[in-house]
Amino acid sequence: MAGKVKWVTDIEKSVLINNFEKRGWIQVTENEDWNFYWMSVQTIRNVFSVETGYRLSDDQIVNHFPNHYELTRKDLMVKNIKRYRKELEKEGSPLAEKDENGKYLYLDFVPITYMLPADYNLFVEEFRKSPSSTWIMKPCGKAQGKGIFLINKLSQIKKWSRDSKTSSFVTQSTKEAYVISLYINNPLLIGGRKFDLRLYVLVSTYRPLRCYMYKLGFCRFCTVKYTPSTSELDNMFVHLTNVAIQKHGEDYNHIHGGKWTVSNLRLYLESTRGREVTTKLFDEIHWIIVQSLKAVAPVMNNDKHCFECYGYDIIIDDKLKPWLIEVNASPSLTSSTANDRILKYNLINDTLNIAVPNGEIPDCKWNKSPPKEVLGNYEILYDEELAQGDGADRELRGRPGQALGPRGIRSRDMGRTVLTTWK
Repeated sequence: MAGKVKWVTDIEKSVLINNFEKRGWIQVTENEDWNFYWMSVQTIRNVFSVETGYRLSDDQIVNHFPNHYELTRKDLMVKNIKRYRKELEKEGSPLAEKDENGKYLYLDFVPITYMLPADYNLFVEEFRKSPSSTWIMKPCGKAQGKGIFLINKLSQIKKWSRDSKTSSFVTQSTKEAYVISLYINNPLLIGGRKFDLRLYVLVSTYRPLRCYMYKLGFCRFCTVKYTPSTSELDNMFVHLTNVAIQKHGEDYNHIHGGKWTVSNLRLYLESTRGREVTTKLFDEIHWIIVQSLKAVAPVMNNDKHCFECYGYDIIIDDKLKPWLIEVNASPSLTSSTANDRILKYNLINDTLNIAVPNGEIPDCKWNKSPPKEVLGNYEILYDEELAQGDGADRELRGRPGQALGPRGIRSRDMGRTVLTTWK
């Protein structure tokens, strides 16, 4: 197709701009005709809002789905996963099977979570079952560790409520919503430190669901050794892995940035825990990601002009069970180290190769299924059409991330039965 792609961004990051310029694309302003707009979540709200929005043409694409917050707001993500589990249960799906204690066998991947103020009474009931437990409170709409704190007494919540100038949990319609989750107090430690995983997942379409996993994710480590001691509940350098917090720590390392590649983690776990359990762990992580996307797919506005690259945050506990903590709509493109800059530059490069085939003026009617050669460091994680099509069993078997159910369960996916690879 003739002509150069005209781009706009309201996120002035060199990893973005260098990628656009490398392709010979032309920078324009948002008031001119543009083909590709890499925008903030605030801007996407305006583009698709009823009052200020406008109709996108077939040669325009943007980097967020209109209601991405169904996945990326902490409270809505949990709400959608809970709804998804109930729907599967109602259908009698084997995926919704529970153990003798009433826990989901295959869908128990988010910590017990309540919304505050709405679920306060339910939370109190749960808290009293195990009063020695620790809980983590997070504002629903904030990122980078802002506003997060840990509690282990009900009086701390009451104090928080008073400090927020509210008289009652029931009538606070104006109060900022928080989620409160059971804190994973037995995280897997390496060198005595807590860490989480940041994994990048690209979704090109929700219906049918097609998503890609970026192979070059990384671990983010705390700078201070972990202790479950209640005396350290206020020490965020022990508990929160966010770089925005850890970079202010005395022991922060500016060369490696407290980061470790996922491939290093895998090698470490294979050598200390064994290959089989490590493979199972990574298969479970892929499973979690696919199920979370399936949970929001029915409510997501699957606009043909959109794609999205999400930052998934996963914590692994000392039993090698992965937990989904949250999903970010705008994973940080700030580089904390030289390696970080290279990784993020390549991430954007590979994302653009999938979202804007051949770097040509986009046509949002394309089938969003690019050939394998252009995937770079992405690999197909799940393809709903492939899962439904002929030969799905053969295609899915042996592919990490294509498994549709853990531990060898036979699961029905969109009317087809597929045998998963896990033993």
